[in-house]
Amino acid sequence: MVADKLGEMPTASFYSEGILHPFTMWFQGKTPHIGHLYTALLADATARFHRLHGKEVVFSTGTDEHGLKIQSSATKVNKTPKLYCDEIAAKFKALFDRTDVSYSHFIRTTDETHVSAVQNFWKILVKNDYIYQGKYEGWYSMADEEFLSEEEVCDQRMETGESQKISVSSGHPVVWVAEENYMFRLTKIKPKLLEWLNTGVIYPREKRSQVDIALRNLQDLSVSRSRSRLSWGIPVPGDSTQTIYVWLDALINYLTVAGYPDHLQHWPADTQIVGQDILKFHTIYWPAFLLAAGLDLPKQIVCHAHWTVDGYKMSKSRGNVVDPQERMNKLTATGFRYFLLRSGTVFTNCNYDDAVAKDIVNAEIVNSYLNMLSRVSSKSINKHTIFPSFNEEDFQTFFTKEERSMFNRLPDLIDICNGYYNGLLCHKVSEAVFEYIRWSNKLFNDHVPWKLCKDPANDRHLHCLLHVTMETLRVCSILLQPLIPHIAGQVLDRLGISKGDRLIKHCLERQLVHRIKDHPLQCQKNHIMQRIK
Repeated sequence: MVADKLGEMPTASFYSEGILHPFTMWFQGKTPHIGHLYTALLADATARFHRLHGKEVVFSTGTDEHGLKIQSSATKVNKTPKLYCDEIAAKFKALFDRTDVSYSHFIRTTDETHVSAVQNFWKILVKNDYIYQGKYEGWYSMADEEFLSEEEVCDQRMETGESQKISVSSGHPVVWVAEENYMFRLTKIKPKLLEWLNTGVIYPREKRSQVDIALRNLQDLSVSRSRSRLSWGIPVPGDSTQTIYVWLDALINYLTVAGYPDHLQHWPADTQIVGQDILKFHTIYWPAFLLAAGLDLPKQIVCHAHWTVDGYKMSKSRGNVVDPQERMNKLTATGFRYFLLRSGTVFTNCNYDDAVAKDIVNAEIVNSYLNMLSRVSSKSINKHTIFPSFNEEDFQTFFTKEERSMFNRLPDLIDICNGYYNGLLCHKVSEAVFEYIRWSNKLFNDHVPWKLCKDPANDRHLHCLLHVTMETLRVCSILLQPLIPHIAGQVLDRLGISKGDRLIKHCLERQLVHRIKDHPLQCQKNHIMQRIK
C-alpha cells in the first residue's frame, strides 16, 4: 500500500504499507471528461512512482452507480439503471485502459461485496447510536446528490425572468425537500472533526476555507431517502421503505477495497486525492462516518483544481466539454496523458487548449525526448550500437567545467523528482527532467558527433559523449516512467536497459558497456512516434 501525498469522485487513497485506491464518480450519466481522467492519471503516476521505489501498490478505481440522478438519467433513455450503469462503467474502464491507468481493481458500487459492506457499516452506525429517525427539511441538489444549507444556495434569474434557487458551489438547481427518513448525528461528531481538520490534513491549505463554510452551519445529515422516490440504491437494513444516501454508500468503497468488514487491512489511508467539487464530502461526511464507526481517519486529503476550457468550467450548455477519447485520436493516448499531467496542478485551475497541447507534445516528447534517442542510437554516429562505459579521464579531457558540473549533478535530479512526485507535482517533475533532456540535446550539438565519427582518432571523445547523453537519457527515462510509461519503457528497451533495472535506485548505478537494440521503436496507434500535425 502507498504512503505520501494523495484523495470528485474521482479520488485516490494511499495506505501506509503501499496501497492506492482511486475511485471515479460519473455525473448525471455522462461519459467521462478530462477532469475525471486527470484524477485517475494523477493517482496512476503516483502509484507508478511508489512502485519504482519497490513498494507493492494496490490501485483501485471504479464507478459510483447509485442515486436519484442515475435513476432519472436511465429513465430518460428508456434503460434500466443497471444496463445504463454497465454502459457508462465500460466507457470509464476503456478510457483508463487506453491511457495506461494501471489499476489492479475496478470497483463498482453495484458489486455485491460493496453492497454487503455498506449494509454492515450502517448496522455499526445504528449500534453506536449515530442513526435516528427524523424529518429532514431543506434544499437538495439532485445533480450533486447534496443537501445544502441556506448559506450554500442563492437565487438565479432565469431567461424567463423567473427566479430559481441554485447551489452556490456548482450552479445546479436545488429543490426543497421535506420527508421522514434516517438522520446521522453529524453535529455530535463536530468537535472530533475539527480536531482532525486542525492537524492540517487538507492540502493545499488554502482549500480549508471551502470546508469552513460548510462547518459554520453544520446540521445532522439525512442519510436515507424514501424508497418510493429513490429505488435505485442500497436498501436500509431492516427497513425496505428507505434507501441509503448515495454518498454514504459511495464513500464506503475505500473500505470495501481494503477488505471491510471481515478482512480490513492497510488502513487508514495516508492520503486521499479529490477534485474540488467533492472536498466537503471527503473532509466532513467521510471522516464523520469513520469516527462514528470507530475507524481511523485518512492522514491527508489532497484537493486538486478544476480543468477549464478557454477559462470557463466545462459544461454542456457552454458547449466546451472536452471528450478525452476524441482528443486522443489526434494527440495519441500517450500525448494526451502527458499533456494533462504536465499541465495540471493541485493549486490553480488548469486550462485545456488543443493548439497548446499539440505544441507541448511535439516540442517535448517528439522534438526533444525521442529526437535525443534517435541521435544517440543512429548507426551513422553510434556505428557499433553500444552504450559505452564511463571514462573519467576522457570526461575531464573533452568536456568543459560547466558541462562536467551539469552531468555530475544528474543524481540531484533523482532527489528533486522524488520530492515533486511525493507532492503530486507532476508538472514540476516534467520541468526538471526536460531541463536535462534539452541540455543533453545541446551538448550533443556542441560536440558535433557527426564530425567525430568520421575519424577513429576521435573514438574516445565520441564514446564519452555517447555515454554522457545516453546516461542522461537513461536516468530521465526512469524518472519519466510514471508520466509516460509506454514511451519511457520503449526508450529504455532501445537503450538496452533490462526491465529489472528500472527502479529509482538504479538511477545511481552507472552503466557498463553493452549493446543497445538496433530495431526501431514499435509504432502503435495510441503512442507517439512522430510529430503530431
